[in-house]
Amino acid sequence: MALELYLDLHSQPCRSVYIFAKLAGIPFEYKAVDLSAGEHFGEEFGKISVVRKVPVLKDGAFVLTESTAILQYLVAKYSTPDHWYPADLQKRARVDEYLSWQHTNMRTHGSKVFWFRGVLPAVTGVPVPKEKMDSAVEDLNMSFKLFEEKFLQDRPFIVGEKISLADLVAIVEMMQPVGTGLDVFEGRPALSAWRDRVKKEIGTELFEEAHKTILNAASLQQTFENKGLPEFLKIRIQKMFN
Repeated sequence: MALELYLDLHSQPCRSVYIFAKLAGIPFEYKAVDLSAGEHFGEEFGKISVVRKVPVLKDGAFVLTESTAILQYLVAKYSTPDHWYPADLQKRARVDEYLSWQHTNMRTHGSKVFWFRGVLPAVTGVPVPKEKMDSAVEDLNMSFKLFEEKFLQDRPFIVGEKISLADLVAIVEMMQPVGTGLDVFEGRPALSAWRDRVKKEIGTELFEEAHKTILNAASLQQTFENKGLPEFLKIRIQKMFN
């Protein structure tokens, strides 16, 4: 039975899983889940995962959630090249360190800027108040500063000379606010050079394929114009402004 991956490429974690599976030559069946339509809250998806989030891996009767766990599972099952998740204890710890840090830093702040610049104006028809936007961008800038000073430093990649899961997870998160027209790499030459190296390792064609949806800003507006505002988005918007 073919490996199944339940994905929506609007999602950063889904893109990391998709890119890695493609790069590693892992055969899988792509199962599209439309987050904007709330399909993850539907009855059918609930039978697959009670977590109701993507990505989800289904390997026969085995179901796995959480993107980092999925990436590590794929590394182990398919014996991918060591540089992705090194056997060396300290190098692997560096990968784990970044993956642990990014959830409440790069991911949290990049996602918030994406919502404030892209999703909320599209669904409400009005811009986010300037003070909220400025605060969100400031938090994101701090994450980029920490990334450069702590995790990248003067190395080609986070762990050293070769790309790892940490670099892959980092780049897909950074591309999220880029999808709203915010060039987060402008004025950051070291970060831009790192991005170019990561993109080269992934391959331009695959990189652009994975990010095609998120970089088409006009499609976001059209999505909600065509479908309306799902109930789960109304709830999330209320929580953001309370």
